[in-house]
Amino acid sequence: MPVHCVSPSALAAITRTVTVAAGRFAPGHLGELTPVMPFELVDAVLSETGTVQRRLRDLPSRVGVYFLVAMCLFPEVGYRLVWDNLTAGLSGMPVVCPSTKALRDLRRRVGSAPVRALFEVLAGPLAQPTTPGVRFGPYRTVSFDGCSSIKVPDSERNRGWLGRCAHGGYPQVELMTLVETGTRAVIGAVFGPTREGETSYATRLLHHLGPEMLVLWDRGFDGNDFLAAVHSTGAQVLGRINQRRRPPVLKVLTDSSYLSVIGGVPVRIIEARVSVLCTDGSAFEGSYRLATTLMDARRYPADRLVHLYHERWEHESAYYALRHTILHARILRSHDPVGVEQEMWALLTLYQLLRRTMVEAAESRPGTDPDRCGFTIALQTARDLLVCAEGVFEQGIGEIGWRVLSTLSPARRSRVSTRKVKSPISRYAERKLDGRPDNSKVVNSTTITLLPPPLPQPALPATTDRENTGNRMARVLTILQAEPERLWRSREIAVLLGDVTLVSTYRQLARWTERGKIKRVRTGRYAAITQIPNPLRDQRKH
Repeated sequence: MPVHCVSPSALAAITRTVTVAAGRFAPGHLGELTPVMPFELVDAVLSETGTVQRRLRDLPSRVGVYFLVAMCLFPEVGYRLVWDNLTAGLSGMPVVCPSTKALRDLRRRVGSAPVRALFEVLAGPLAQPTTPGVRFGPYRTVSFDGCSSIKVPDSERNRGWLGRCAHGGYPQVELMTLVETGTRAVIGAVFGPTREGETSYATRLLHHLGPEMLVLWDRGFDGNDFLAAVHSTGAQVLGRINQRRRPPVLKVLTDSSYLSVIGGVPVRIIEARVSVLCTDGSAFEGSYRLATTLMDARRYPADRLVHLYHERWEHESAYYALRHTILHARILRSHDPVGVEQEMWALLTLYQLLRRTMVEAAESRPGTDPDRCGFTIALQTARDLLVCAEGVFEQGIGEIGWRVLSTLSPARRSRVSTRKVKSPISRYAERKLDGRPDNSKVVNSTTITLLPPPLPQPALPATTDRENTGNRMARVLTILQAEPERLWRSREIAVLLGDVTLVSTYRQLARWTERGKIKRVRTGRYAAITQIPNPLRDQRKH
């Protein structure tokens, strides 16, 4: 049988057809992401915001919007190289070659209004009701969290808006988002100076909540007013609360949780200790105190809610994708607040485009959890297809979807990692030992121990503030004199008093120490003042 060999010098010619917009609008595309952000949508937001060019330019406004998103897709290069990537697949077409100044002027002409409007159209929950991992019972799980590690150039105008960094680094933008935890899609976002605080920013996103949502948050959002505001939207709540709180125990339920009230909102309190054993034999544990408006202990057992709370960490993965996978931990480009605002909306728009593409790919294969889709794969594929100008009018899941589906990650494993400072002053500073491992480890088993509610403390009589203060002092003196040799901690005294905050306890203890009623042995430790025998005083008594 004859054997046919292929000569090493043989060549193959590959031809392809690229379909883009005609004329001066040709560079305005995002490759295969274009169908998710079509021309009609971009033209509509430009018209709505009044930013359409008055005359047909070499760089139309629509091209400017796509350029802004492409600028975030290639954060490591300058304006000219971003433009070269947009036009690399348009060989043979008469494409303008603008200068860096012309592209900078294009950014200023477009402004931030159309990019913000574009994000608000694309933002929102993405998963269908049957998509795995996005619901807890009838509720879609969402979460609030903030990110303050996005940095901007250290210009005078940026410092005037954002303030100076405490340790002399780059000014930082505080980004607050509401995220669908099952897909990590952004439902709403606000940003600004870090000095305003997370809860203040989160309050601006409450209009995105609804009765079909279950909101998760960490201790940073623990506040009576914020809880009441979220509750008024009709959404359910599962959040971690501060250990210093002493909510009243109204009724103990069968699973050791108990009914209480916080800020006028009826809640159910769950206290638990979580013990983790890793595959290498290491172990650690932590205490959790959760408050939820899911009051039915039968339908929503406490141990399931403790497991569910860890879904909040999916929010951290969303910020990792924004800060590290897309930006590669680089600072933004813009040296003024208007440019920073425009760039932030473009970055969030790009992120949402990628998430939408990934979720559509996962849902095209029933039973696929969106957690298994690789964000880096979607990002790099989108970059490649933009350079080739492929898929501008693609229908279906396209090449991005197929690559994501062909490289699905295995089912999520339980892992644990250390909590590290996001932006340390020194990379070599020694981390304080907190029981957590230095590197990620696979969890072998997790044990949740539900703790009984704290014993109720006797309440003080309802009198005036001055009388209450006197009663508190009398109780503290009684407590300290009962065990004169013991050094009492401030926190222990606050728990025994039962109706005042720890800060108020600190102030009262300081005043009573100044008056000589009690003595402070060392910082945070108090004891009773022992009576010194006085013979003359004893003789007068007799």
